[in-house]
Order: sequence, then structure tokens, then C-alpha cells
Amino acid sequence: MYGYESYVAVGDSFTEGLNDALPDGTFRGWADRLAEILAGDMLGFQYANLALRGKMLGEIVDEQIPMALELKPDLVTFCGGGNDVIVPGSDVDEICAQIDAVVGALRAAGIDVLLFNGPDTKSLSVMSVLRGKIGIYNTNLWAIAARHGAKVVDLWAMRVLADHRAWSDDRLHFTAEGHRRIALRTAELLGVPVAEDWREPWPALDHQPDWLTNRRSDLAWTKTHLLPWIRRQLRGESMGDGLSPKRPQLAPFVPMQTPQTADDLPSLPPDRRYPSERGTYSSS
Repeated sequence: MYGYESYVAVGDSFTEGLNDALPDGTFRGWADRLAEILAGDMLGFQYANLALRGKMLGEIVDEQIPMALELKPDLVTFCGGGNDVIVPGSDVDEICAQIDAVVGALRAAGIDVLLFNGPDTKSLSVMSVLRGKIGIYNTNLWAIAARHGAKVVDLWAMRVLADHRAWSDDRLHFTAEGHRRIALRTAELLGVPVAEDWREPWPALDHQPDWLTNRRSDLAWTKTHLLPWIRRQLRGESMGDGLSPKRPQLAPFVPMQTPQTADDLPSLPPDRRYPSERGTYSSS
């Protein structure tokens, strides 16, 4: 249990678990994986996940934080503002001022708070232009955590996330292996012993993609992901419109069904698969 009997996760698609897909079309993600680690053999452990894809920070503050305060768990993980940061012209300092108020309210209620800073996008083609804004966002988060006695999971310092196999094709969400490593890193920060190491090097690739392959990948990404995102922004639409949180109430934690073999996994190119996805899948 490690001191926590209840845990509520709030945020956007990162915390909902995109793109750590389960066979039924739902998503698992690092938060579910963390809850499973925290629960251990404790039948009384309770978990809720209020996060929803596409949510802007204001929506998270208005819709999820009141619920989290009402549930008053031992632990809240909060990751929000990422969708705001990537909007051209957004003010990172204003975004972080909202986060500061949220963390202050949660801590005043006696709730432990765990924040997540932004990962380093230097290795992500096109998305690397956001690196400066993410750096400002991260600096603010460290200050907020110090001011209120919260903790920060330092995704920027997780060098294993620089590998393209940690990222989905949309360059915004992590793969199942990326989520697994983030859950392990989070558990480590909370002082929970784990049997695996998130720092484990990725297997060597047979070949590195050349310039032409990268260029084609950029064009495909623009057509498949960037342009639809721009259209949604212009229309005021969200990926989460019409959807509900997957775990809206604190309840005893029961792991969702996880794939057991490679046949159950979403199809990925061989060079994007981790060894556990080429044979028996590890549900750790």
C-alpha cells in the first residue's frame, strides 16, 4: 500500500492512457498501471481516473478538480495544460498560474499531489519547435511543486523517452511501452519497490531511418494528425466530445483485461515494437 489507500488521476489524454490500447478498444495507460502497482495485494485500495482526451486546462479545472476534492483521496496525480501549450500564441505563464491554484487547493485539502512536467521533444521531428515553451512550462512546474510541497515526475529527464519507439505515430501520445516505463518511474518517485527498471536500454535497431523515410513520415503525420487537429481547433471541437471518464468514482481497483499474446496487440511496425510485444506480452 505504501501509505496510499486511495488514488485519483486527473488530466487529459496522457492520463487517460492513449495510446496504450486494450483489446476492447479502451486504453490502459501509466495511471492504471500505477494503480495496479499501488494496489498490490490490498483489496481495499480504491482508484478513480477522471482524465479525458482533448481536455484543455480550464475544462480539467472546472470539471475534474471539484470531483477530486469531493472524493478527497490520499493521492492525486495531475497533468494538465499540455493541450493549451501546443496552441500557437498561448501564454505558458498564465497556464501555470491556473495550475498553481489547483495544486494549492488540493494540498490545502490534505491531498498529496504528483505533477508531470513535459517530455523533451528535441528528437521528435516537427514537434521539436515546442521545446522552448515546454521548457518554460517545466520551470514553472518545479516552482509550483516547491511552493506547495508537491512532487514532480521528471519526464524531460527520462532519456529513454527520446527513442521513437516510446511515441505513437501521432507524436503526442506514448506507446504501451512508453506508458509502462512512465508508471515505473512514477512508482519509484513514490518510493514503491518495483521489479523492473524504466532505464532499461531499448534493443538496438537493425537500421536507422534515412532522410527520405523521415520526410515521408512527416508528410504522413501532417495529413493524418496535424491537419485534423487544426480543423478541430478551428471548430472548437475536441477528441473527448461525447465521452465520459473511464473510472469516474473511487472504487476497488480491478485491472482491466490486458492482452496476453502478440496477436491481441494493436498492429505496429516491427521496428516500433518492444521485445515483449514480439512474443509473450508482459502485463507488468
